Amino acid sequence: MSSVPSPLDLPFQRLRQFRTALLHLHKALLESERVTYEKQHGRIQSKGEFFRLVVGDEWFSWLRPYSKFIVKIDETLDSKEPVTLDEVNRLLEEASFLLRVDETGSDREKRYYQAIQRDPNIALMHAQAAQLLN
Repeated sequence: MSSVPSPLDLPFQRLRQFRTALLHLHKALLESERVTYEKQHGRIQSKGEFFRLVVGDEWFSWLRPYSKFIVKIDETLDSKEPVTLDEVNRLLEEASFLLRVDETGSDREKRYYQAIQRDPNIALMHAQAAQLLN
């Protein structure tokens, strides 16, 4: 006996896959920014100092929307309340916004563009994440 797939199955699957891709991309972006930061400000001495900078320093502020969005996805996927197709689709649309890059756009879009230009691994991860949304 087979079960009938829910209309939410595919969007939920895309959202989960995107979350995984975004986690990897976010980690790579953090590391890339760390390297760039250290070139200008000197070596970051500890993981604690790096965490403090990521959370509070303006240099890393453009990455915070990615962190917040990952938390938002987690809260949606872990919700005890039923999640609607509209909610999942809204998250996927919001995800598309986060992947926008523009050499002359917002600070986040410009910094993301620069990260893609300097690191081919980030460019590849970006392409993989974007493909999940198409």
